[in-house]
Amino acid sequence: MAKAEFRTALYPGTFDPMTLGHLDIIKRASKLCDKLVVAVAINRDKNPLFSLDERVEMVELAVEPLRKHVEVEVRPFEGLLIHFVESVGATSIVRGLRAVSDFEYEFQMAGMNDRLNPDIETVFLMADPQFQTIASRLVKEIARLGGDVSQFVTSEVEHRLKDKYS
Repeated sequence: MAKAEFRTALYPGTFDPMTLGHLDIIKRASKLCDKLVVAVAINRDKNPLFSLDERVEMVELAVEPLRKHVEVEVRPFEGLLIHFVESVGATSIVRGLRAVSDFEYEFQMAGMNDRLNPDIETVFLMADPQFQTIASRLVKEIARLGGDVSQFVTSEVEHRLKDKYS
């Protein structure tokens, strides 16, 4: 029997803010690898509500309980995703899919990443039905308008959203 290979997967996102949908994908992805790198993107085009440091800290707090079972590393990144994947030694990219519209974009990205490095696999995880409608953009809008976001984010993120919009 061949020796099992140590596998690192990478889950990238802007996480502005981190939602329960993101956390669900992280929990499920962590079952598929020995180490999961959660890559917090520096994406100036999206004009994030939270700073990079705030986003990294929110992800760190959310994944802390998982560290009892799997190695989870949270790292910021900028630039071409495939270069970052290679730099951390990951063998796969994990992407969450909520709807058909997600699939079209993600399918193109997976194809391009495969052309850039065919040794890196993209793994798609379907969103759990209870999280399919959650989008960071909508969570921010609800919070900005004074709505209750407690069913979409952790209590930590909820408090931070209230602070931002108060």
